[in-house]
Amino acid sequence: MGEGCNYIEKLLAICIIVGFIAISSQASAPCALREYKNGFVCVCNATYCDYLDDPSPENEEEFVIVSSSKAGLRFGTTSGKVNDTSFTTVLDYNKTTARTRKVTINVDREKQYQNITGFGGSFTGSVSYILDKLPQGLQDHIYKSFYAQEGIGFNLMRTSIGGCDFDSKAWAYNEEPENDAALSNFTDLDPSEKKRIEQIKHLKEVTNVENLRIKAAAWSPPPWMKTNNKWTGVSRLKEEYYQTWADYHVRWIELWEKQGLPIWAISTGNEPSNGVIFMFFAKFMSLGWLPESQAIWVSEHLGPTMRNKYKDVIIFGNDDQRFTFAFWFKMMKAVRADSVDYLSGLSVHWYWDEIFKPVFIDIARKEMPDKIMLVSESCIGDKPWQKAAPVLGDWSRGEKFARAFLQDLQHDFNGWIDWNIVLDEQGGPNYVENFVDAPSIANMTTLSEVYKQPMFYVMGHFSKFIPEGSRRVLSERTNVNVDTVAFARPDGSLAVIAFNSGSAGVNVTISDTKRGQINFSVPPKSINTVLYN
Repeated sequence: MGEGCNYIEKLLAICIIVGFIAISSQASAPCALREYKNGFVCVCNATYCDYLDDPSPENEEEFVIVSSSKAGLRFGTTSGKVNDTSFTTVLDYNKTTARTRKVTINVDREKQYQNITGFGGSFTGSVSYILDKLPQGLQDHIYKSFYAQEGIGFNLMRTSIGGCDFDSKAWAYNEEPENDAALSNFTDLDPSEKKRIEQIKHLKEVTNVENLRIKAAAWSPPPWMKTNNKWTGVSRLKEEYYQTWADYHVRWIELWEKQGLPIWAISTGNEPSNGVIFMFFAKFMSLGWLPESQAIWVSEHLGPTMRNKYKDVIIFGNDDQRFTFAFWFKMMKAVRADSVDYLSGLSVHWYWDEIFKPVFIDIARKEMPDKIMLVSESCIGDKPWQKAAPVLGDWSRGEKFARAFLQDLQHDFNGWIDWNIVLDEQGGPNYVENFVDAPSIANMTTLSEVYKQPMFYVMGHFSKFIPEGSRRVLSERTNVNVDTVAFARPDGSLAVIAFNSGSAGVNVTISDTKRGQINFSVPPKSINTVLYN
């Protein structure tokens, strides 16, 4: 009898534990905070990771603030009452107080701007390699952290057509036989890409991501298609292979589709300026284009070939730095007027945004207001004055993302795709040692932990609370104490981001033309998302 009771008690205890694990995998779970020299990270292992269920207010009288801060808050949640004259306080992690400033954010939901396509990260060969080394439980936490609704709700993904710098080597399809315009050896995907596809399919299963949109770009064709017959350096596509290079893209899409992953979009190529003016800095594979030659290729080859086979696959133009936008599409249109008609989207990299202001983007947006505009690559550690490696817990790197997200959304961008979703402690692997930081860092020594960086949470303050189909509405601040952007969500609720980069707390009043006032206090060095109906 006693042994039977013990057995039942043990069985009941196991059931409770299993039930708790099942619930906690779907419900909110706090950050396992760890402090490093430069700040805080959240630690995930095979059995535990932090998540946040939808914190939207349940009624019209309530608002919710989700906050992250330099002092250690990570998606901390506070609620208050709409039109309450007192200020709801967001408590910082260390419970400190500081002198307080004031700002009002005026929101007018009747004045609307661009729609949101989504947010995402990149799934490179390096990401695939890291994930394959980790235990399945930890892999799944990475997938869910980025792409599940209880994570930060990504719905976009970028990957490479063939190789890129975040890979084990430079490679492309049909490297042999050379001068093979028929691409006779490009009949199947490389095993490394098949592995990547299986991982992405598993990601979809464990995250239940809605409408995953995969955008792809080629870094380089096989060298025999290029004028310099090399992976990098000053290069052009040989004119006799213009059609072959277009066929190469369609062949790749066909093979991914056969593996069960349809492609949403491609670009005209990754960073064409690397093969023209930045060849001394870009040691990784590249293909140089000038806008005039790219216009001919798109107009006479890529565009018609793609539309003949895949009418709905979006073609993004440029996929390069902001400064190119002021002239690139004008010059394409001057050479082949229909070339930009084949482009449904414009994609840009963020690497020189601190130098080249949004006016470069505004010029292209004004000429082509109906194109989808995305940031398609971003990371920190690429500049000579930056540490070319992960810096665990560095809040200042998160702040760089916050400023960039806010600026681009204020200038009509439809979304953002970050670079690698996870890298190792060195910022790789990368076959040319082009190491950088990432929003999550895997401990490849122990293979037991992943560290979510401040950048992860900063991006999440946008991606998690501004879903696909949201529409930007007018939000104006009365002073520079906070920066802000606001969106009407598909369910009719509002999401207002308030970014306080200062060393003092701020009393914030949202003055909504429809709902009245929302009063709350935010801590120093914090980013906050306010949700209300």
